[in-house]
Amino acid sequence: MRRFNRRDFLRISSSASALLAAAAVDGTLLAQDKPKEKPAAPKKKTDGLLRVAVVGVHGRGMSHVGGFLKNPYTTVTTICDCDSAVIAGAMKAVATATGKEPKFEQDIRKLVEDKDIDIITIATPNHWHSLASIWAMEHGKDVYVEKPVSHNVHEGRVMVETARKTGKICQAGTQSRSAPGLRDSIEYIRSGKLGKISVSRGLCYKPRGSIGKVDGDQQPPSTMDYDLWCGPAPYKLPHRKTKFGTVHYDWHWIWDYGNGDLGNQGIHEMDKARWGLGKMTLPKSVMSVGGRFGYIDDGETANTQICVFDYGDSELIFEVRGLNTKDLKGAKVGNIYYGEKGILVCPNYGSGIVYDLDGKVIQKFSGGGDQLHFDNFVDAVRARKPEMLNGHILEGHLSSALCHLGNISYRLGTLVPFSKSTQAFGDDKEAAETMTRMVDHLKDNKVPLDQTEYHLGRKLVIEPKTESFVKDKEADAMLFREYRKGFEVPEKV
Repeated sequence: MRRFNRRDFLRISSSASALLAAAAVDGTLLAQDKPKEKPAAPKKKTDGLLRVAVVGVHGRGMSHVGGFLKNPYTTVTTICDCDSAVIAGAMKAVATATGKEPKFEQDIRKLVEDKDIDIITIATPNHWHSLASIWAMEHGKDVYVEKPVSHNVHEGRVMVETARKTGKICQAGTQSRSAPGLRDSIEYIRSGKLGKISVSRGLCYKPRGSIGKVDGDQQPPSTMDYDLWCGPAPYKLPHRKTKFGTVHYDWHWIWDYGNGDLGNQGIHEMDKARWGLGKMTLPKSVMSVGGRFGYIDDGETANTQICVFDYGDSELIFEVRGLNTKDLKGAKVGNIYYGEKGILVCPNYGSGIVYDLDGKVIQKFSGGGDQLHFDNFVDAVRARKPEMLNGHILEGHLSSALCHLGNISYRLGTLVPFSKSTQAFGDDKEAAETMTRMVDHLKDNKVPLDQTEYHLGRKLVIEPKTESFVKDKEADAMLFREYRKGFEVPEKV
């Protein structure tokens, strides 16, 4: 199969650049305000409800089921999962709430053709997010898709263009965008009260244990259509066997399907880090360092990683730590914004604390919840106004792309001994300080650094308008992937 090449990419990117310019207003995407009045609610539960199908219910998808059952304008009519063994909870939840058992469909290809469905929500593994969304929009469905919205940069851009061409509403599942505490925190930054933001830091300090080391391939569950589960990814038998089973969840740490914690938990904090900077393009450059430390297993992605994104007038620094660690300024999974007049710490999905330069608390913000993000999506669907979305697909694409860029730098890096003195980030003091803390963290976890190597990532220069790299064909090739026949993300819209 022909790889999508740079010439193809530049052809699509010319229209992408136009969309970016049209969408960006004063450094933010579209209008974020809801209409003053919502459309009238249905008079009774069966009167004109939007019909929702949830794809992938072994985990996050159950939140989708609950969220759309709670919304007064929607109901869940169909459950879709390639593994029939995991659907019982979702089927029961819908039957209990509506008095009617939902339809079960194992094959998403049949689901998107169902004319009795208005909305498709997607909580599959990452490698399915883009293709499922594109198919759904092409078949006239509005889409709510989990983060990251893509498995690589190119397919995320195709999602944006598909939404634009079809006129479908597409929301990324970055729910902090709808949390009052985070919206108020970002508004505080926008007001200028914190002064100019020089560094926006995202943190994903979340313990991730070994997934084990096994000999030979494992068999997927007999209840699963494994060919369908692989979908756009290569067909390979699973090579992992942990408490989650041979297939479920631990795909996050395998490159064919996942993007590491950078694209798992980390995408939430990456999105908020970019949101705080108000950036609506990709950065000027990226560099990443790290490795998989503390154990030897079948996982491929980094469990310890630093990514530095240069925006010229500011930088975004992201940290992943999968071993036990202490917090940074009160945050473990959250964000820190460094301004001229103080810092803003957001330690979770829905709160923010402003400190002055002396460490005194100036102001606090709070308020969150998944339901607000589901409801925001439904409001936009009913009004047919994508500008109402708090997590517009363009926002989701840009933040997901940052995760992919960091991983590309990491994967193109060279192995360097910790014992060798290097200036990985040159004269960047903030990045160097981050590297020092990472090394200390590994020492605290008894990692034998004198016997250990880390990935010193390649510094990649980016052309934001075309979402490609400057004079680096090897890196450009990693903006795409090979797709199996029948599961191709289109080369253009």
